Amino acid sequence: MAGVGGGTSGGGGGGDAEMGGWTGLLHSSTKLLEQAAPTPHFPPLQRNLDQLEALSTKLKSKTIRAEAPTQSLSATRLLAREGINAEQLARDLKSFELKTTFEDVFPSEATSVEEYLQQLHEMAIVSSIQEAQKDNLRSFNNYMMQVLEDDWQNEKRDFLQSLSRLSTLPKRNTNLVASGMTRPALMQPSTSSPYASSGLPSSDVMPIPNKTIIENKSAVYAVVVKDLNDARGRGLPFSPATAFRAAYESLSIDAIGTKSVTMQKMWHLIQALVGEGLTHQNVSRKMSLVIGARRHLEWGHEKYILETINSHPALAALGGSVGNLQKIRAFLRVRLRDQGVLDFDATDLRRQPPVDTTWQQIYFCLRTGYYDEARQVAQSSRAAYNFAPLLAEWISTNGAVSPDTALAASEECDKMLRMGDRPGRPGYDRKKLLLYAIICGCRRQIDRLLKDLPTLFNTIEDFLWFKLSALREYTSAPSNVLNEGLVPYTLDDLQSYLNKFEPSYYTKSGKDPLIYPYILFLSIQLLPAILYLSKEVGEDGYHVDAVHISIALADHGVLPDGVGSAQKMGVMDACAEAASIIRQYGSVYLRNGNIDLALEYYAQAASAMGGGEVSWIGKGNADQQRQRSLMLKQLLTEILLRDGGIQLLLGPSGMGEEGELKKYMMDWRSRQQFLLEAAHRCQEAGLYDKSVEIHKRVGAFAMALQTINKCLSDAICAMARSMLDGESRATALIHSGNEILEATRYSSEASVQDKDLISEQQTVLRQLEAILHIYRLARAGQTVDALREIIKLPFLHLDPQAPNVPVDIFRNLSPHVQACVPDLLKVALNCIDNIRDTDGTLRAVKSKIANLVASNMNRNWPQDLYQKVAQCI
Repeated sequence: MAGVGGGTSGGGGGGDAEMGGWTGLLHSSTKLLEQAAPTPHFPPLQRNLDQLEALSTKLKSKTIRAEAPTQSLSATRLLAREGINAEQLARDLKSFELKTTFEDVFPSEATSVEEYLQQLHEMAIVSSIQEAQKDNLRSFNNYMMQVLEDDWQNEKRDFLQSLSRLSTLPKRNTNLVASGMTRPALMQPSTSSPYASSGLPSSDVMPIPNKTIIENKSAVYAVVVKDLNDARGRGLPFSPATAFRAAYESLSIDAIGTKSVTMQKMWHLIQALVGEGLTHQNVSRKMSLVIGARRHLEWGHEKYILETINSHPALAALGGSVGNLQKIRAFLRVRLRDQGVLDFDATDLRRQPPVDTTWQQIYFCLRTGYYDEARQVAQSSRAAYNFAPLLAEWISTNGAVSPDTALAASEECDKMLRMGDRPGRPGYDRKKLLLYAIICGCRRQIDRLLKDLPTLFNTIEDFLWFKLSALREYTSAPSNVLNEGLVPYTLDDLQSYLNKFEPSYYTKSGKDPLIYPYILFLSIQLLPAILYLSKEVGEDGYHVDAVHISIALADHGVLPDGVGSAQKMGVMDACAEAASIIRQYGSVYLRNGNIDLALEYYAQAASAMGGGEVSWIGKGNADQQRQRSLMLKQLLTEILLRDGGIQLLLGPSGMGEEGELKKYMMDWRSRQQFLLEAAHRCQEAGLYDKSVEIHKRVGAFAMALQTINKCLSDAICAMARSMLDGESRATALIHSGNEILEATRYSSEASVQDKDLISEQQTVLRQLEAILHIYRLARAGQTVDALREIIKLPFLHLDPQAPNVPVDIFRNLSPHVQACVPDLLKVALNCIDNIRDTDGTLRAVKSKIANLVASNMNRNWPQDLYQKVAQCI
């Protein structure tokens, strides 16, 4: 405490000394003020301490500015004399960025050439090793991914095959949810549409408010599928791609968006690929697809040209001209606005040579699909005089020019590429080189052109249009190739080149997901594109679009030509892949109880398996027809086994004349055979009621009675085991059997053989009915009456008055009645136990029962029956 007190005392002393100093200063200043004589020039001023501090600070700042170095003031005056702002220069110097120098990368001592090259060599080796490690890792990952995908495909195929055997059984659980489609749109059954023949969707294709995109897509697409099936069933023309496109456009999904490829654009491409409304003469189906893809790109470029013209109306100067060539020239005025006067706008050729646009006009006419205008420009231009006949042949043959024409175009390409842009000589027009390369169609020229001019194309569409225009359908015939230098560029070459890049390269890492399938469709890789879209399960519903794109392509039968170079599969494999996608989509409706729409999609799945439209009219090959028939029967059976399936397929009566089955099986005999097979499947699945109903529809009354007798026998056995529903079930079956017998009396379709079979089953029904009556008497306690009825049964031979002659009672007895005999004998023994034997009749009956059981020991009857007989003897 002493230390603390001492410190405090010392602090107080220092404060007193400081206060004393201020007091002395104040006393001195007061004396000076008293001694100073007042002057009129300086009046006295009163200031407090704060004011004095502020004035002193201001005075100090002026003194510092006055003490600036002379060199700084001189520099400022010099900069001001030259018009340079010193303050701005100071701010710029503060933001000046220092960059690394050569010495920062390499040591300053490495100044010799040998050391510099040594360091570069080491860096190159290290970089090569790192790149090789990355390549090895990437290759390993790709290989493992491919192995996993192959294993997954095998597992999926095995799983689907196992499901196909179980899919015909009715499923109790209806809460199964398909991936990406939790609530499929439920459509009301609709009648035939008047728009079916035109290929346009019905007027009720409207988006449903407050629904998701997937549900709206499913709803509008389903209407088109129903119209398509209706048109095919009636033999009317229908354009599915056109109808699907119109249905999608009615949703107005792509009205606002920033994606370069939309599903609306995709549907236009599908429509162009299948060529609805167009015919290509003397070309294969694969080349027809190529021409369709090229036409789509030309349609897109025409839209681009019109948008460019509308964006620059003053530069385009289109005026009132609406011709195609005028549009191209208006576009060129905008595109070449910085190159001077163009040749078609030049009025005075003596002033300045105009820009020659001959090759530009021809190229953009072809790029936009204006073939006649391109030929017109080539024929009227002196520069393209030699090119005009080559172009005319290319247009008239859809690109399949003669070897002589291809050779002439190839030589012209060689000449231009050798010439190049030499100093002192005019260079060649790149568009001219492109046009000659298209006419040539030579793989060597195309590869060389793209290698020498990698920046030749601005967009992927321009690149693909050039490749699609230049490719040829290559065969190994000697007439197609004059020499090794004229090997044509083929579709496989294009597909192999495009497949070198990952999907993320095209989709910009998923930002524009439709670009990759769009590229696949343009390169005629139809099935890979569909499979890619079907895996895109999201809120945009691209997997729903994939299903209906596969329906449109399968209907035209083009899927086997669009497998792609990366996947080697047969015709039926491609059709089966598409059919599987359509079937799985239809099964979603089936699990949700909408069997009407499930039937529509199942019909399309079978049609895809059979080759599309040709399968409806029986023009497909034998293998396709067989595959379609097998799949259609399997899928229709799956529908038939569902609740309401018989009513949907067969109608209120008959074998399908009034139902949907007639649309898919027009022949009476094929429907009959299908229904008999379906009834057999119902019996195997334990669906006896459906089996009976189907047999009645077909007119197979004997088979229906046989099924009823089987079920009645089971019900009687259940009744013998004291099951609650046995008697009620048996009563209902007897009623059904009597209805069938009544129907046979008025049926004119039953033959003599059928009537004999019906008579046999009627006998069995009456025997079972008698056994049921005995059980009812026994249950009611009427043992005497029950025993009397048992003795009366002719097939048991229990009459005590009859002689004991061994008889095989089971030789002509129905198996359904045989199943009831053991329980019936136990009932007889129980009745005997409750009745007093007065005349030995019951003993005789017991003896006959014992002999009957002893003679049938090999039948493995219940053990309690043997025990009961042993007790009674």
